[in-house]
Amino acid sequence: MPTDHIRYDVLARDALRGVLRRVLSDAAEHGLPGEHHFFITFMSKADGVKLSPRLLAQYPEEMTIILQHQFWDLAVTEDRFEVGLSFGGIPERLVVPFAAIKSFFDPSVQFGLQFEPSEAASETPAATKLPAVAPAAALPVSAPAAEQEEPAKTGDGAEVVRLDRFRKK
Repeated sequence: MPTDHIRYDVLARDALRGVLRRVLSDAAEHGLPGEHHFFITFMSKADGVKLSPRLLAQYPEEMTIILQHQFWDLAVTEDRFEVGLSFGGIPERLVVPFAAIKSFFDPSVQFGLQFEPSEAASETPAATKLPAVAPAAALPVSAPAAEQEEPAKTGDGAEVVRLDRFRKK
């Protein structure tokens, strides 16, 4: 098999991360439109990830966060995003480089992206497999989702559901 000197796999992965960067930048500037909300899974110990020791102990390999009702100070730069979330009633500030993200999913429109680990995020070289744009069924939530507190909304009948209910046992 010929050697890919251009590294199309890296170019495609970076382009798809650009989609994620754009979506988060728009959310930071204008808020979440309509029913859109995001599930973002990332590697907890990747270079540049900043979590409290408490969260790192709870999610030592990977963590899934949900950006929906209660998050604050979302800031997006070229290589990472930062966001404030509440876990068990304790406010936390997370810093997540785009290179650490394993998957992104917006269940409101059944859109998802899965990423192979990048060389910057892990010690293993990037795979030559293309990053996939996948439907919801192809994006399992394999790590426990962080238990984020959702504010109670009056009058709309909203229900806070733990993701553990949907995880295969």
